[in-house]
Amino acid sequence: MSEGQSVDHRSSERDNQATPQVIPFPSPTTPQVAFQRDELRTIFNLYGRRVAEGEWRDYALDFRRDKAVFSIYRRTSEMPLYRIEKDPKLARRQGAYAVIAASGLVMKRGNDLARVIGVLEGPLRAV
Repeated sequence: MSEGQSVDHRSSERDNQATPQVIPFPSPTTPQVAFQRDELRTIFNLYGRRVAEGEWRDYALDFRRDKAVFSIYRRTSEMPLYRIEKDPKLARRQGAYAVIAASGLVMKRGNDLARVIGVLEGPLRAV
C-alpha cells in the first residue's frame, strides 16, 4: 500500500463478526425417551413402599435417546440393585419395559409397567 491509500478497518471488523447464533441444548432434532407421569407414579409408589421398609435408599433417572432408565440403589455409593428400563423400540417384540438385576439378568419384560415391576414386590408378610 502506498502512503496515500487508507484502509477502512471498521468494515473488515464488521465482516469478521457475523451475527451470533443461539444453539439450543439439547438440539430439538434429538429425540429423547422419557417416562410419562403415570409411569413415574407407578414406579414411585413401589419405590416409596420399599424406602419405608428400609430396603432402598436412593434412585437415579437417566433419559437417553434410545431408552429411559430408573435405577434403584441400596446405598448411594454402590451399583444399582435394579434398573427399570423403558425401550420403545422393543415394544412390539418383547415389551417396552424391563426390570434388570445388578448382574444384568432380565428379571421380567413386558408392555404393562405395573405387571413388570410386580417382580420387585416383596412377598406378603403377617403383621
